[in-house]
Amino acid sequence: MAPIRRLVLDVLKPHDPSVVTFTTQLGDLEGLDAVTATVVEVDENVKTLRVTIEGENLDLETIRTEIEDLSASIHSIDQVACGSRTVGDPWVDS
Repeated sequence: MAPIRRLVLDVLKPHDPSVVTFTTQLGDLEGLDAVTATVVEVDENVKTLRVTIEGENLDLETIRTEIEDLSASIHSIDQVACGSRTVGDPWVDS
């Protein structure tokens, strides 16, 4: 099976932990090269984040477990890049 190199996730999280704490703790997982969390929407009790994760061989279940341990949940998997390299998204990169 081709290794997963990039995941873009729609994540719902409570205000605590902060986005900084959430992202740095997620980034501490082994095998992750980079994590970016972008706040998409803020509600009274929660924030919606677009989380982009890159690495050589990402393990979705390990990532899901860490996100849940941080009191958040994955609403959807919006992008997956697999193989020996990543390919730009023509809808975004054009």
